[in-house]
Amino acid sequence: MQGVDAIVVKVEADLARGLPAMHIVGLAESAVREGRERVTAALANAGFTLPPRRITFNLQPADVRKDGSAFDLPLAVALLAAMGEVRTESLAGTAFIGELGLDGEVRPVRGVLPIAARCAAEGIGSIVVPPQNAAEAAVVGQLRVHAARSLRDVLLHLSGRRPLARHLPGTDTTPVPGPLHDLDLADVKGQESGKRALEIAAAGQHSLRMVGAPGAGKSMLARRLPGILPPLSHPEAIEVTRVYSVAGRLRPGQALVHERPFRAPHHSISEAGLIGGGGGLARVGEISLAHHGVLFLDELTLFSRAVLEGLRQPLEDGLVQIGRARGSLVYPARFMLVAAMNPCPCGFRDTGDGRCICTPHQRQQYDARLSGPLLDRFDLHIEVPPLAEARLSERAPGETSKRVRARVLAARERQLARLAERGGLGAAANSQLGPRELRSCCQLDAAGEGLLQAATRKLGLSARAYHRVLRLARTIADLDGKASIGAGHVAEAIQYRTLDRIPLRPVRPVG
Repeated sequence: MQGVDAIVVKVEADLARGLPAMHIVGLAESAVREGRERVTAALANAGFTLPPRRITFNLQPADVRKDGSAFDLPLAVALLAAMGEVRTESLAGTAFIGELGLDGEVRPVRGVLPIAARCAAEGIGSIVVPPQNAAEAAVVGQLRVHAARSLRDVLLHLSGRRPLARHLPGTDTTPVPGPLHDLDLADVKGQESGKRALEIAAAGQHSLRMVGAPGAGKSMLARRLPGILPPLSHPEAIEVTRVYSVAGRLRPGQALVHERPFRAPHHSISEAGLIGGGGGLARVGEISLAHHGVLFLDELTLFSRAVLEGLRQPLEDGLVQIGRARGSLVYPARFMLVAAMNPCPCGFRDTGDGRCICTPHQRQQYDARLSGPLLDRFDLHIEVPPLAEARLSERAPGETSKRVRARVLAARERQLARLAERGGLGAAANSQLGPRELRSCCQLDAAGEGLLQAATRKLGLSARAYHRVLRLARTIADLDGKASIGAGHVAEAIQYRTLDRIPLRPVRPVG
């Protein structure tokens, strides 16, 4: 594996005269080199005796580092072919992947889906995998997938005495059209402005920051966002599954990830844990696990500043590039960022009830934890005020996620149709429109143009913020079913950009 992409490695085995020994060459990491012991024990327990020869394995290409236990099975098969136990011609056009137990059991490994996809692209016709990985490999329809429980099963298959049955794609390879959880917006009392912001964010795949006192309902709102998002398309499901396969997050026998990811890491997470990387070969971070889904950062100001600043580039580019001395890896990271935070250290700033105990200096230090460039990358900034006691006791249910989701789906369909008319433009939602696409897709009337220019001057919006307001107005117009952007759409979009430009106003309980 190289990021979420795979390369084909050819495993060679040679038996030569000399003192009995076993060597693996070709930039093999420790997990690959340790495979010598597993292969030796698995062959012995399968009834084979290694010849007293010098055994050399070569992994091509030799200038690419190899890591992981997935080389155990191909090492064993190559050695058996060198010993004459397996006919070399029976290996033609077949790839092998799997970890071996000491008893010869073939055990699951990571990254089988992208490996299977690369094998198909290279013209390899069949692949032998562990049973737990067969479902994800079968998603690649061009391959004949064979699941082997043990090394003995592989040998019987190659000899033709007991061929392994082909594992066919299951019924779970089609993305599910509806949400797979029961968290509903109808359970949220009041907070109509927050629900409206969620709807806009879902419709255009916009980032959202919520500011409010403890217990106001910020987390409750955020966790209901997946229920109003559009379903994963098949290409999106494949992309998400590739990431989860590489990260080892797929359940045994799972073929595809059907639901948009929702990741909510703790604020103590490290930069490598959130962005990706770490020692050795870089690992998948939370932002990649949230690909085509939601990354929710609760208590935003408690995250390390270095961790938060690392989000800036992925938010713009939709990917993260991790550079190491051994090379550079790229992981996809096209996610919706949703953040929640208190207005001050105690959480009760400007609530109007006198409970705030923070000094001006403490408030200033608290506000300084978030940099201006990071705040600029949020499309929507909203206040979530505390609810009045009377609203908490209401029994009448609010609008359901199902109804909100229907409007979101209609808005997304308008976006996709507009993009299709213009040749796709390389975007899937309004938040991904670049400056060139904005000129084509975001036509303002005279009143809207004047209002946006006046707001830019008064609020001191940067070029990035200006474009974000324009994208936001385009989404609001799509929810309204309008082809052109009017002054009302622009006005609503501007109000979601004012919270990071002016001091917090006194917030009264909603009631």
